[in-house]
Amino acid sequence: MTATTNDVAVPPPSAASAAQRTPAGTPRADAARDHLWGHFTRHSVYEPDESGHRGAVPVIVSGEGARITDDRGRTYLDGLSGLFVVQAGHGRRELAEAAAKQAETLAFFPLWSYATPPAIDLAERLAAHAPGDLDRVFFTTGGGEAVETAWKLAKQYFKLTGRPGKTKVISRAVAYHGTPQGALSITGIPSAKAPFEPLVPGTFRVPNTNQYRAPEHLRDDAKAFGRWAADRIEEAILFEGADTVAAVFLEPVQNSGGCFPPPPGYFERVREICDEHDVLLVSDEVICAFGRIGSMFACDDLGYVPDMITCAKGMTSGYSPIGACIASDRLFEPFRHGDTTFAHGYTFGGHPVSAAVAMANLDLFEREGLNARVKEHAPAFRRTLEKLLDLPIVGDVRGEGYFYGIELVKDRATRETFTDAEAERLLRGFLSPALFEAGLYCRADDRGDPVVQLAPPLVCGQAEFDEIEQVLRSVLTRAQELL
Repeated sequence: MTATTNDVAVPPPSAASAAQRTPAGTPRADAARDHLWGHFTRHSVYEPDESGHRGAVPVIVSGEGARITDDRGRTYLDGLSGLFVVQAGHGRRELAEAAAKQAETLAFFPLWSYATPPAIDLAERLAAHAPGDLDRVFFTTGGGEAVETAWKLAKQYFKLTGRPGKTKVISRAVAYHGTPQGALSITGIPSAKAPFEPLVPGTFRVPNTNQYRAPEHLRDDAKAFGRWAADRIEEAILFEGADTVAAVFLEPVQNSGGCFPPPPGYFERVREICDEHDVLLVSDEVICAFGRIGSMFACDDLGYVPDMITCAKGMTSGYSPIGACIASDRLFEPFRHGDTTFAHGYTFGGHPVSAAVAMANLDLFEREGLNARVKEHAPAFRRTLEKLLDLPIVGDVRGEGYFYGIELVKDRATRETFTDAEAERLLRGFLSPALFEAGLYCRADDRGDPVVQLAPPLVCGQAEFDEIEQVLRSVLTRAQELL
C-alpha cells in the first residue's frame, strides 16, 4: 500500500531508504552523531565549529572486568561502574548465560495479576536481605520508577488508613531522585527541573549532609552537624503540618553534590522524627544498594530501618534493567483486603529475563564475597584518594565504600569555590575530556560545587585504586596550572 501526495504515489519507507540516510560503512560515531539522542547530552559539541570540525561521540564497544574499550581500540579504567551500575565488572559470562537461558524458557510475561518463577524467587531473596519487616517487593524497570512507586504508595497508604491529607514529600537540597514527573519533583536540583515545570506539587527541601559546606560553627563537630541537619527535617514537617507530610526521601550517601555521607547519629535522629510524626522514611538506594557501600542494602551499613527501600542499578550489575520498591508489611496491610488495588505498574517491571539475571548476579555476590570485599578494601580506597589532598585544587575527599567524591576549590584555605563560568571551563572544557584521554572514565560534575565522582566496580583492588589516584593527580595538577 502506498501513500499519495497530489495524486503521486509515494512508496513507504524501506530498508533501502533508511540505508541511504546512513550509508553503508558510515563510522558508528558519525551515525551516533546523526541519529542517536543522548541522555543528558549537550549535542552542540558534535556540531561543526568555525573551522568545520565536528566533535566525535565516544563509542564504547566492549568491557572486561574493570575496563572498557572504545571503537578505536583504546582501553579505559571504568571508574564509575558505567553509571554506578556494573558492580560485578564487565564481561561476566554467567550473567549473559542466565539471560539467554531464561529467554529460551519464558522471555516475557507481566506481573499484572500473574507471577513468574524468576520474579517470585527474586522477591523472596530481596526480602530476605532487606532489614526489619520490609517483605513486599514491587518491581519496576529502573530507579526513577521505583521512586515514583514509593511516593504513589505512600499517598495511597495514608488515604486507605484515614489520613488523606498526608501527601507531601521532604527531600534534601541538591539530591537527585530520578526523571519521571514525581521523582523529578522530589529531586533537589533546580536546573534539572526548570525545563519541565510545572511539576507535581507538594515537595520541600531541607539541608543535605555536606559537612565541608556546613555552617562554620558545625564543621568540626560531625555529631552536632548531624543533629542540626536532621532537626531541619522535623522543622520542615512541623512547618508544613505533620498531617500533610507523607514521606521523607533520603539517600544513604547522597550522590549529587559529590557523595555526602551521613554524620554520626543522623539517621538515628531522622528515624525518631519520622516515627514521632507518622511520616514514612524512604531509603533511596538506587546507587547505594548491592555492595556499593558494603552491605546488600546501605541502610544496614548505616544502622537504620526505613519503611521503604528504592533500588535498581546494581541489582543485575547492569546486565539487564530492573528496579524495585521494597515496602514494609505495614504498608502492604491495607491492600490485603476487599477490592483494594494499588493501581500502578509497568509492562516490563520484574521482567523474567532481568529477574533471572538478578538472581545470577546475587549468586555471584555470594560466591565471590563481593560485599565482604568492599568492606575489606574500602579503607584502602579512602586512603589512596586522600593522598590527593596535597593538591591545592582538592578541597575535600568524602564518601563511603566504593563511592567517593573529590570537591575542587579555588582556594583551599577559604574553601572558595569556582564561579559558574569557571566551573564550565574547568569541568567540561578540560577535566572531562582530559581524564578520559588519560584512560579514566569517571564523572566531573557541578550539580552543586565542582566535584569528580568515583564508583569503580566492586572487583577492583589496590592496583586500580593506585591507577585512579595517579591519573587524577596528573590531570588535576595540569588543571590547577590552567587556573
